[in-house]
Amino acid sequence: MAKKIFISYHSDTEGTTHKNLLVAWSKNDSNHFDIKFDDTSVGVSINSDNADYIKRVIKGKIKESSVFLSLVGENTHKSDWCLWENEKAVELGKKIVVVKIKSTYTTPENLYGVGANFAYSFTYDAIKKAIDG
Repeated sequence: MAKKIFISYHSDTEGTTHKNLLVAWSKNDSNHFDIKFDDTSVGVSINSDNADYIKRVIKGKIKESSVFLSLVGENTHKSDWCLWENEKAVELGKKIVVVKIKSTYTTPENLYGVGANFAYSFTYDAIKKAIDG
């Protein structure tokens, strides 16, 4: 059964590219790629300038997910939106998976000490192990 995974990512080129790769892996039907999940991340801009409304929509999507996956790129730790999403996932008691695109990237401080599973490389096997762990 597919897991509903909310992917939190900094919406720069790097973050968006790697988020789309995760979604593609999920949709791939070959026997090797058996990470299957429903992508509940926002994915497209919410048509609003109202931060409270945007936060309500995102919180609802995090709430309906079974796993919160934080995709850590070079600038993720500087993103106020990503930091806020991390806080909501903790507040909602979600299983948290941290996937570092590169092991040298800075993990947002609020993902430490919350029982998160880490994948320190952006490889299929590392990500699957973190999600399943």
